[in-house]
Amino acid sequence: MYKLLEKIDSPKDLRKLKEKDLGPLCREIRDYMLDCLSRNPGHLGSSLGAVELIVGLHYVYNTPEDKIVFDVGHQAYAHKILTGRREAFKSMRTQGGISGFPRIDESPYDAFGAGHSSTSISAALGLAEAAKLSGSPSKAVALIGDGSLTGGLAWEGLNNAGSSKSDILVILNDNNISIDNNTGGLHNYLLKVTTSAMYNRVKRKVWNVLGDGRLRRWVQKKVIDTKSNLIRPTGGAVFESLGFRYFGPIDGNDITEVTRTLRRLRSIPGPRILHCITRKGCGYAPAEADPTVWHAPGRFDRETGMRVKTVGAPARYQDVFGQTLIDLAAMDDKVLGITPAMASGCGMTEFSKLYPERFFDVGIEEEHAVTFAAGLSAGGFKPFVNIYSSFSQRSYDQIIHDVALQNLPVTLCLDRAGLVGEDGPTHTGAFDLSFLRSVPGAVIAAPRNELELRNLMFSSMGNKSGIYIIRYPRGAGEGVEWKDVPMTAVPVGKGECLREGKGVAILTAGPLASRAVAAANRFKNAIYPGPAVFDMRFVKPLDVDILEKAGRFTSILTIEDGTLRGGLYGAVAEYFAGRQDAPIIKGLGIPDEFIPQASRQQQLSSCGLDEESIADMLSIMLNY
Repeated sequence: MYKLLEKIDSPKDLRKLKEKDLGPLCREIRDYMLDCLSRNPGHLGSSLGAVELIVGLHYVYNTPEDKIVFDVGHQAYAHKILTGRREAFKSMRTQGGISGFPRIDESPYDAFGAGHSSTSISAALGLAEAAKLSGSPSKAVALIGDGSLTGGLAWEGLNNAGSSKSDILVILNDNNISIDNNTGGLHNYLLKVTTSAMYNRVKRKVWNVLGDGRLRRWVQKKVIDTKSNLIRPTGGAVFESLGFRYFGPIDGNDITEVTRTLRRLRSIPGPRILHCITRKGCGYAPAEADPTVWHAPGRFDRETGMRVKTVGAPARYQDVFGQTLIDLAAMDDKVLGITPAMASGCGMTEFSKLYPERFFDVGIEEEHAVTFAAGLSAGGFKPFVNIYSSFSQRSYDQIIHDVALQNLPVTLCLDRAGLVGEDGPTHTGAFDLSFLRSVPGAVIAAPRNELELRNLMFSSMGNKSGIYIIRYPRGAGEGVEWKDVPMTAVPVGKGECLREGKGVAILTAGPLASRAVAAANRFKNAIYPGPAVFDMRFVKPLDVDILEKAGRFTSILTIEDGTLRGGLYGAVAEYFAGRQDAPIIKGLGIPDEFIPQASRQQQLSSCGLDEESIADMLSIMLNY
């Protein structure tokens, strides 16, 4: 079925092929991706669009001696398939399988790990400088795309690389979209670059006639650059002003043009950028027609293009957030929604349609999103900023300096908090409770179900100062009715007793409360009522009344979907520190390590956070 692909176990095998075989190979790779990902879901659209670029890079460059650094990693599937992981690709993103992102410890061909965006240029520059310092002839290439050039770190890397004169090639995989449609001035100017036919005709003629020598460079400088007002678009100039030599745009889905261009560029020294136009979802009609949905479509029937949907599942927290934001906006015209390029993922798509003037997609710019929200707040509005928990780590300085320090009321909703399943450690939202709990004046809440999320969002509108943080997990909720239930305000720092009991007081934060109640119910009998369960609801400020009540129990067990160090467990232990009559305090949470990819349920079990593991801990604490 895969006559060419089955012969390739490494890029060395790829480089044995004739150039005429590369086109058919690209089609086989796409077909193989569709076959695997229809049954074992992953990030489809980006990788379909990047096939020719990756085949061309491995065909022209001497990998792994030459280094290819990927941005985000969504576009790297062809790279995995070509570098000895073809069979392992079938188990990608599963427990014990290969990662969905490049990982240094997985393969020598993975020159640098990826997960968050806009890192590739800085990392490739480091590799290029390391090669120069060690006298190595190896090359460094950064493949950046999916909107990652909107991130500030990418421009910091470009600025440094251009001034360093390092031997680095940056490939801009311009597919006109990230996860949702690209926005902003940078995107608009790149579109202008791609439509300047006159500039590219002249540049291509100069290239073909003069070859790769010094004469070509001199003529380009004297003829093309001095006529910039006539034949150069504004786009290439911005890269060249940073010290890069700009080439393109070329058709990044034309393997012949890709390999021919890369071969010529490989021998040119210094920092250079190649602009490639690709189609996200290329080669699969449904993905080309709707690249947002097919960024990560889940399971699907590859023949019909129909996605497999779970029937009867509870509403996702993302959808609850999105609908609640719409409801709050209808109540208050000061309510605004902000996302760093995650409108569909966080549930803001419908809000953006209903309230386009109150919706802001700022691109992959988490730091800017927070400071922008601070400015809107200073102007009298009520911004809701939705950022994935692991991505919020990038905005820590802005949270402290621009929001908290100035006592500006901003609601920060942290999606994908806690264990995230198949996306693995790069996306795990394990650390937000710990790094945010130290921020003065911050309010940090963790709703235990869908209705609690709505109530907390409603409550945050009454916040008059500082940052109000609401964290919630990825995916389906607890199945609690929420749509037609009136929203009620929740007093800051007030929790709730979910179950009366004796002996052990269980303190929870977030949806794990339901598992704690179920585990506690196992111990109820005619004599013993079982442990008590309290939903703290707020990790900061803590409910002192609950803590004092829990302090009269023999022992306390904290349960949280976050790192055990510094989160709820740390807060409770700090509260009782130094007391002579303090109860024994144990904690269940994410241990001090990066949790490997698996299903979310498998991860919860491995961290001792499923019902069975909680019951086992209670047995030990109760001396059963």
